[in-house]
Amino acid sequence: MNTRGAAAEARALAWLTAQGLHCVAQNYACRFGEIDLIMQHGDTLVFVEVRHRRHSRFGTAAESITPRKCQKLRLTAEHYLQSLTALPVCRFDAVLLDGNRDPEWVQRIID
Repeated sequence: MNTRGAAAEARALAWLTAQGLHCVAQNYACRFGEIDLIMQHGDTLVFVEVRHRRHSRFGTAAESITPRKCQKLRLTAEHYLQSLTALPVCRFDAVLLDGNRDPEWVQRIID
């Protein structure tokens, strides 16, 4: 991961922690892909995709979450969940960082 990507993830982690979530894992990777952050939000396990764009010349952070990316997130999350003894309630969220704007937390990016 490059320095900007690591900084974006650190910023997202700090922001989500301030919102009351607790970090379970960072940069969980397997053969299917990578999940930037796995957080606990109450009784819900949250798989978080962090997307950062310095400018919108190539689209916004939200536009960078493609159907293919969503499929990779699902498969990677399923792989992670296989390591747990009990299946928790789960959801997929995104933290969008566009330029210097405040982070945007989008819950349930995948149904």
